[in-house]
Amino acid sequence: MKHVKAHNVLPKEVIELIQKYIDGEYVYIPRKSENEKAWGEKNGTRNSLKKRNNEIFKKYISGYKVALLAEEYFLSEQSIRRIISQEKKACS
Repeated sequence: MKHVKAHNVLPKEVIELIQKYIDGEYVYIPRKSENEKAWGEKNGTRNSLKKRNNEIFKKYISGYKVALLAEEYFLSEQSIRRIISQEKKACS
């Protein structure tokens, strides 16, 4: 989230009205609900995790053991099993 100076984007009357309620403090203005992005969409985290999880599943299908995958991806065996389960459901 970047900061924007109010005087660069808001009319003077709006700034004066806001100053009546909160003078010199920071105010967070949330996005409109129709403009919200899901977690990880903005910075690509969601896509990179999706790619990683698919890679884990393909390796598992080709014979890799859960313990080896956990070590390779620095995840717990439980996390690897959860990823495998989710990927199986996605394929169905």
